[in-house]
Amino acid sequence: MVTPRISYAHLLAKPNPKHVESLLKFFESGRAERGTGGFGVEIEHLPVHNGSDTAVSYYEPNGIEALLKRLAPYYDEEKEYWENGHLVGLARPGVSVSLEPGGQVETSIGVLKKPSDLITLYAKFRREADPILKDLDFRLVNYGYQPKSSFADVPVNPKDRYDAMTDYLGRVGQFGPCMMRCSASTQVSIDFVDEHDAIEKMRLGTVIGPILAYFFRNTPYFEGETNPWPLLRQRMWDYLDFQRTNVIPGLFDPRFGWEDYAIDVLSTPLMFADLTHTPEAVASGASPKELHRPAFRENAGDVYPDRELNPYEINHIISTHFNDVRLKNFVELRHWDSLPIERAERLTEIVASLFYVPENRERLESYFDGITEEEVFEAKANIQAHGRQASPYGQPLEFWKEFLGLEGLLSDIPGDPNHPDVFQE
Repeated sequence: MVTPRISYAHLLAKPNPKHVESLLKFFESGRAERGTGGFGVEIEHLPVHNGSDTAVSYYEPNGIEALLKRLAPYYDEEKEYWENGHLVGLARPGVSVSLEPGGQVETSIGVLKKPSDLITLYAKFRREADPILKDLDFRLVNYGYQPKSSFADVPVNPKDRYDAMTDYLGRVGQFGPCMMRCSASTQVSIDFVDEHDAIEKMRLGTVIGPILAYFFRNTPYFEGETNPWPLLRQRMWDYLDFQRTNVIPGLFDPRFGWEDYAIDVLSTPLMFADLTHTPEAVASGASPKELHRPAFRENAGDVYPDRELNPYEINHIISTHFNDVRLKNFVELRHWDSLPIERAERLTEIVASLFYVPENRERLESYFDGITEEEVFEAKANIQAHGRQASPYGQPLEFWKEFLGLEGLLSDIPGDPNHPDVFQE
């Protein structure tokens, strides 16, 4: 008799064992000492023109490229990231600035020792950026989706990866170009002490993420109209490309571990192959377009050499997956709309309380003991179908507000100070 599988994803794919071992070592490298409790926070901002509230593109005069070039002196020159002759990323200790496909400006901050550190580092970024933004006559808005512009009005920035993603995600599922060009999120990363701790945090994050997402919902608009979905971000990602989004296949099987996650990631077609840090490919004399190329059918074993993967290759492979919770050498929680900094700090405080305070963590694990993948799908659908009247996991939203300690949500802070009365219903 054949032992039942952890999941039925990628049944005929056979990942390279050396690549599997590479990912296991990568996950192992993320182990932190118990009690350290570090955070990373990423906030994506939507650039919009003052006056019209329409999207600002990368290429336009006084657009995103101009912003990055004028911010560059505040960052480390050797950490600038250029592609196809264009500046697309900046970094310095504690903060990096990068771009999402539609020119969304992402600020990554960490590792933080306590949630309040977020305000200090973010404030420095804004002190530098805001005078430049004022001069360029646009601003950065914290909504989950562009307020006025359609995806069709927003060009992608000059990364080869995004050309491939546009081609691929524009042909599969729903919402691919919408997500890429017009959406923005807040993500919180937490550490782990070992494999068991990482898997438990991934499960809990997947279970409670949609509930937290509802209480921190921040998407008033979709395609220039009122947003009809309680959780637009979830609606886009869940229907985008199921082999790399939504709940990790097999996550709630008691046998699930790092190796199962590695096999799933390595078995999925890459969508885009990045060989710029693969010595064998570089030495072959391949052109820049050959080093950056679409890989719609090929998975990691088809693209990368028969050897252990290097850290750049590993990070690229993992970055082509967009599950609700993603494992790197930390656990990345990905459920939330772009939030103003005060609300992002409050969200980080709640995450800290639920995942790093032992009694809260134990209470969550006990309550959700034996939860199944299907119950998570049902809870997500329940919130989408019923909004304020939803009862995810059989309990009303007021129960979850108390159970998860969701007080002081700062829901009266607008995502766009120019429109202080606009909130998602």
